[in-house]
Amino acid sequence: MIRKLKSKILTSIKNRRINVFLLFLLLAFIILIFSKLSKEYTKTVAFSIERTNVPQKYIILNDSVKLNVTLKTHGFKWIKYAFNRPKISVDFNKDVYKKDAYFVWHKSKAFLNNTQFDKQVEILNISPDTLRFGFGVNLVKKVPVKVNTDIGYSVGYDLAGNMVSEPDSVIVVGPNTVASTINFLETEVLKLTDVRSYIAETVKLKLPDKKSDLKFSTDKVTIKAKVEKFTEGTLKIPVTMVNVPDTMTIKYFPKTISVTYYVSLNNFDVVKPKDFKVVCDYGKVSENQSFLIPELVRFPEVVKNVKIGQQHVEFIITK
Repeated sequence: MIRKLKSKILTSIKNRRINVFLLFLLLAFIILIFSKLSKEYTKTVAFSIERTNVPQKYIILNDSVKLNVTLKTHGFKWIKYAFNRPKISVDFNKDVYKKDAYFVWHKSKAFLNNTQFDKQVEILNISPDTLRFGFGVNLVKKVPVKVNTDIGYSVGYDLAGNMVSEPDSVIVVGPNTVASTINFLETEVLKLTDVRSYIAETVKLKLPDKKSDLKFSTDKVTIKAKVEKFTEGTLKIPVTMVNVPDTMTIKYFPKTISVTYYVSLNNFDVVKPKDFKVVCDYGKVSENQSFLIPELVRFPEVVKNVKIGQQHVEFIITK
């Protein structure tokens, strides 16, 4: 019993010694870090350019311009540049001037010190000391949106009316040489299955590869469509003869033809025989032909999949 107690006491003392050692080691490491960070260091950093107040009628063609700046500052400041992408702000209202086909930025170290950095940062060098931003005159163009869908409807359901996008067009702004080649913008494919209710889905637009030189009023649209329960309808439509010579009288059979169609339940009672027109054109009859071919020349917009039930109309010349 005494041996066990002695062993526990010795183990506890050893653990305490280890914990104290680790604590002092951690404190020494923290002091070392602070000592390093408090010292000044000199380093060259590539700053990206943040363009502000660019006139709307111009577009800057070279976005990837960078400015190499050699700085002298303490380590705490360098931590900031390590975690945040460093930027130099260029105000196109007051920091640049236009020369030929370029906006030109030319500033001194003193200017950057006064406008971009605080007093704890010293600028030693700027390279290059002049930046040139190529620009083009924007073309503003309105182009339609082309909807791409792959939609499967539930049994007995179908699209009622037209599928539309909101907005139905997009404003494209960019250099004439690029924007003038864009005549429409397509959507990503909207895939839906077993649809039986109203469609309202937001999809992205397929933007061109050179989109960095272009601006778009939106990069996505909402595809909308009305979906309703559909049923089949059948009506007897009278056959109308056309282009029969005045000197000729013909008899034909049948006088009416069945027309089948697909229509939503909401519009079933709206569809009437007068909305359809079936004609037989005698002017299209070839020599020795004993029948006419009926053609559906009119039907209402609310129906789809319209089919004529008879392919031939027999006729005889009586005069």
